[in-house]
Amino acid sequence: MAPVAGTCYFSLQWNFLFPTQITRGVEFAERPVYPKDRDRSDYERKNQPTHTGVFNKSMNNPRNLILASGSDIRQSLLRNAGVSFDVVVGRIDEEAIRDTLQSEGASPREIADALAEGKARKVSMKHPDAMVIGCDQTLSFKGRLISKARDIEEAREILGEMRGERHKLLSAAVIYENGEPKWRHVGEVRLEMNRISDDYLDDYLARNWHEVRHCVGSYMLEAEGVRLFSRIDGDYFTVLGLPLLPLLSYLSERKVIAS
Repeated sequence: MAPVAGTCYFSLQWNFLFPTQITRGVEFAERPVYPKDRDRSDYERKNQPTHTGVFNKSMNNPRNLILASGSDIRQSLLRNAGVSFDVVVGRIDEEAIRDTLQSEGASPREIADALAEGKARKVSMKHPDAMVIGCDQTLSFKGRLISKARDIEEAREILGEMRGERHKLLSAAVIYENGEPKWRHVGEVRLEMNRISDDYLDDYLARNWHEVRHCVGSYMLEAEGVRLFSRIDGDYFTVLGLPLLPLLSYLSERKVIAS
């Protein structure tokens, strides 16, 4: 296995995800171990990657770049930076992986990294000649993982608990080639919420729930959600779900993009 470049924040230690091989003190995936009591072929069939957009001319280019994410925002960030790429969504059982990792004591940072790696590896096995970027984002509040709200009532409860407090957004990106990890980075942003009133919170959710219902934390900083905050420490791109600057630096180093 080739050496891994980039910042490595922790070692993956959960056999639920995959048996591991240690490289430079960091454990990486060799092959997936699927959830118990689930037929592997059935699991594969239900979780086939799908093309959601094509931006390169050829999938046979060994320098071809694939974004394993269906996020419009992540796609826009890369496209606006002048990066050519394809989109192939890596479908994994995020809920099962997240629940298992949490039961084993994984931190929100570790969960973001593991989910990003799972998506990258899924697509890399189908497109071994490509450089595949997997991404994920988690929210950490007082050391615990905050998932997407299931309904507006849960969103009101979560935002009500976080107002006047600080929390962290953790955006992970992992690059795979030939079924092996080559680079990873977890960006961190610290945010402090205003002590918003109950009336404003209710009005905010009434106006914005349709747009924020799929967002961790139930806010979008690029929209009215910015009014919820008194301070933000960190990179704006990381808030949007992609540690763009470290990623571009690595792509430049590998001569995937000009610099």
